[in-house]
Amino acid sequence: MPSIINPLQFLFLLSISLILHKSGSYPGTSSSIIDPAKVKQVSWKPRAFVYHGFLTDLECDHLISLAKSELKRSAVADNVSGKSKVAEVRTSSGMFIPKGKDPIVAGIEDKIATWTFLPKENGEDIQVLRYEYGQKYDPHYDYFVDRVNIARGGHRLATVLMYLSNVEKGGETVFPSAEDAPRRKANEGDEDLSECAKKGIAVKPRRGDALLFFSLLPNAVPDQSSLHAGCPVIEGEKWSATKWIHVDSFSKNLEADGNCTDLNESCERWAALGECTKNPEYMVGSAELPGYCRRSCKVC
Repeated sequence: MPSIINPLQFLFLLSISLILHKSGSYPGTSSSIIDPAKVKQVSWKPRAFVYHGFLTDLECDHLISLAKSELKRSAVADNVSGKSKVAEVRTSSGMFIPKGKDPIVAGIEDKIATWTFLPKENGEDIQVLRYEYGQKYDPHYDYFVDRVNIARGGHRLATVLMYLSNVEKGGETVFPSAEDAPRRKANEGDEDLSECAKKGIAVKPRRGDALLFFSLLPNAVPDQSSLHAGCPVIEGEKWSATKWIHVDSFSKNLEADGNCTDLNESCERWAALGECTKNPEYMVGSAELPGYCRRSCKVC
């Protein structure tokens, strides 16, 4: 089955990377070396972590400079057709930076892959966003419900949200459905949170920080606690950059016109091993969220 890291594996791998980093044997360039000591757990339901100082000032400024002249009104995916459309739930402006556009962008992508332990080819292009006064993104999920977007790379497994600027007030990322237990601890010391941010576990936008959260549970089922929002900017201006990472390679452009197909080359083998009944959420899915191996499981 696809390798989806569970919480214990995630913490174990972070520990290993710290050991390798301290020993000087980490297999990467200086730009992709990760220091787990800078990572703070924000929530366990959903799984969310903040890396303080993930980007340098140079990297933040570079992404902003690439985006400034190309910004357009942000869109959302239609739940039925999968097509992009402008909606009042999202009022920011943004643009996409192609993968590997230049050495700095490529270095950021390397760093994301190193931190998340997820392949670069599973990621979309980086989207840079600008939120001006009053602009926001209402509560939403990053995983899809339409077949068109699911067909290319499967669901979005994880999101890395990088903050490129400080915001005087507002602009927080809030998880309104997060588990209640750690909520007070997560927001401790942030008495200046906006009213929007106080409705859940919130992360303040601080230049250079990055927020990693998972939209799927370890068994590949969409995590409804990953509901999140971008609170309205009250003072200042918010710049951010998002990297969405899928279950499978986003480079594949699979047909999604109703044909009965498998979305993973190992589906036939998994079906022979009985995974259609052992793991129906992933293999078969439902009418609303089709599985990845429907053909091999003989349900279409």
